[in-house]
Amino acid sequence: MTSPHGRLRDLGITLPTPPPPAASYVQTRLVDIGQGRSLLYVAGQVSRDGDQYLTGRCPDQVSVVEAAHRARQCALSILAQMEAAIGLDNVIEMSQVLGYVLSAEGFAEHPKVLNGASELLVEVLGAAGKHTRMALGTNALPFSATVEIAAVAVVRTG
Repeated sequence: MTSPHGRLRDLGITLPTPPPPAASYVQTRLVDIGQGRSLLYVAGQVSRDGDQYLTGRCPDQVSVVEAAHRARQCALSILAQMEAAIGLDNVIEMSQVLGYVLSAEGFAEHPKVLNGASELLVEVLGAAGKHTRMALGTNALPFSATVEIAAVAVVRTG
């Protein structure tokens, strides 16, 4: 069985440096649920490439395909935060992904955008990357980012 790090290597992906919080909060929080397991909450990660925010409203300023790529960037930041907090080898399963898409009025293809993140999580974590999900549209996101995604995972801590 290939590890998450092996899958990242096979995919040619290097995790980004976990971005610091943009305001007064923490990027991750572990909540003990017993038997050597915890819930790992990862704060919303906005679409960015390095230090540059990836901005624009979908689909009038950014295509659905490009927005899905930006959701994938958010998932890379989530994986980077998880690696820094507990290590990807300790992920038992992704529980939930909460995604927000900066949307033009009438846009309803949020699930297609969030597939960019969901598919990457499964590529990297295998079956443990499967999760429940919520995909929402909104008229504003921090820094005018195209996508913001938060996540919850069950992890080994004992």
